[in-house]
Amino acid sequence: MKIEIKKLNENAQIPTRGSQKAAGYDLYACIDGESVTIPAHSTVKIGTGLAIAVPDGYFGAIFARSGLAAKQGLRPANCVGVADSDYRGEYIVALHNDTDEDKVIAKNERIAQLVIMPYLSVEFEEVDTLDETERGAGGFGSTGK
Repeated sequence: MKIEIKKLNENAQIPTRGSQKAAGYDLYACIDGESVTIPAHSTVKIGTGLAIAVPDGYFGAIFARSGLAAKQGLRPANCVGVADSDYRGEYIVALHNDTDEDKVIAKNERIAQLVIMPYLSVEFEEVDTLDETERGAGGFGSTGK
């Protein structure tokens, strides 16, 4: 699948994969200056300098980079970002610092990963009753460990 991508900033980097079979494409920080600081327990929006035309029937899912989250305590503030196929603005990652220390993101550092995913378009129909299941209305923890 080919996906059109537009650089909104000449310093923007096209997403890359860490390996040939990686599902996620790394997104890079496109910032003014050499770095940006994310204060402890705060969120900073970091642009990628890119606009992406995701095909209809798909969306761009923006996930944490596992190393950045596990080793640095930095993750997307909304946990998973959803970039719809009709969005044509800059892809921006709101990075949250879960640690007690300020963290620094360098220019062109990998900040998140983009996975292109299909979705189903549905229509909701309001009804008076739903079919019965074995689980029923059992919620959190109702199916055991």
